[in-house]
Amino acid sequence: MTRLTNTILLLFLFALQAMAQNSVYVPLGGNAWVSGGEKAKITNLGVSDWSDASETLDVYVRLAKAGSVKVMLQGKVTGLSKLRMTILGKSQNVVFKEGTDHIVAGTWTVKSPGYIKIGIKGVSKSDATFAELKGITLEGSAVDTHTAFVKDNQDNYFYWGRRGPSTHLSYTMPANEHIEWFYNEVTVPTGQDVEGSYFMANGFAEGYFGMQVNSKTERRILFSVWSPFHTDDPKSIPKEQQILMLNKGAGVYTGEFGNEGAGGQSYLKYNWKAGNTYRFLLRGKPQGDSTTIYSAFFFAPEENEWRLIASFKRPQTHTYLKRFHSFLENFIPGTGNVSRKVYFGNQWVRSDVGKWTELTEAKFTADATAQKGFRLDYQGGKDNNHFFLKNCGFFNDYIHIGDKFKRQSMGIQPQIDFDKINQLSADISNKP
Repeated sequence: MTRLTNTILLLFLFALQAMAQNSVYVPLGGNAWVSGGEKAKITNLGVSDWSDASETLDVYVRLAKAGSVKVMLQGKVTGLSKLRMTILGKSQNVVFKEGTDHIVAGTWTVKSPGYIKIGIKGVSKSDATFAELKGITLEGSAVDTHTAFVKDNQDNYFYWGRRGPSTHLSYTMPANEHIEWFYNEVTVPTGQDVEGSYFMANGFAEGYFGMQVNSKTERRILFSVWSPFHTDDPKSIPKEQQILMLNKGAGVYTGEFGNEGAGGQSYLKYNWKAGNTYRFLLRGKPQGDSTTIYSAFFFAPEENEWRLIASFKRPQTHTYLKRFHSFLENFIPGTGNVSRKVYFGNQWVRSDVGKWTELTEAKFTADATAQKGFRLDYQGGKDNNHFFLKNCGFFNDYIHIGDKFKRQSMGIQPQIDFDKINQLSADISNKP
């Protein structure tokens, strides 16, 4: 080849690479939600049963730079449908005809990096449904390899991506001490108690303890301990490795859990209120028979007293409490487009010899959905001398995973009557 031919070939390859970088396909199965109704369904294949004109399909994508973006719908219709696309306040009507698998909806100008919501409404249709949409192709100068969205369903990421990123705080612990007690205070701000949220207060190496919004009418205080037998199926756990329930509080359900590890679970249905501060106390003490007993206690300001959630014995375990953390997760994919926030404050630990230590430093981490760059709507930090976590809702101000935060010492040591606490758990032989 001549030098000119080589140059032309290189320019052609560079042009192809630039075109590939400036075009992305956004599957609706992992990036869309329905608002305004409940008829349309988001499945792994896209949108189905979309017949209600009051419903809007909301698709979220984060663009890493300003520029232009051309939007093309991918799918099919029977007959003819008119749809309305709204992006960044600008609407455009498009006609989707039978016999084609895509249509150009228009071009929009993006003035700054960040999340954009692509709203799609049905205007008119000649068939029972507006369309069966599979995805959206974005092209233009605002699109590049840093465009963030759930790219594929490998390892079930359409499900995990629609749930949103889970965020965590790992607390810096005192060294060379046997920690028997972990105390934390949790406040969910008014309006942030979104359905599907788990505000986990007292996490430890073998389990977790916090409060949930399970539905519009039900809330729970949840305490779970993993079995040492690694499985997602609680029925497969050998008897000698099963979690044993020793005691539980009034009205508390106890049983098994699976799917994300397996073990013993307990929960109290309790109508906790956003804006109030709730107190969580966890105990972990090794026994002489190579087991450890974990007990969880909950204090609600409405009742002004501690109550036992449950005490579990974990076999093949001889340890005090370790790896203290808190987290915020959403377990309902349908609410993964709604932001939520929680504050954690006045954390303390107590050793086996009665020494209290305040925890004032925490490290922020997030789950694989965040680490893969599929969702960037995650945040944590320090606010008004409390640690906080925030996720979902497609806000733009995310932070770096691994950042550390330090709050000022408050010096407000928990005032706890441990004799009454031990009476609650009927664990008299293990007084501190």
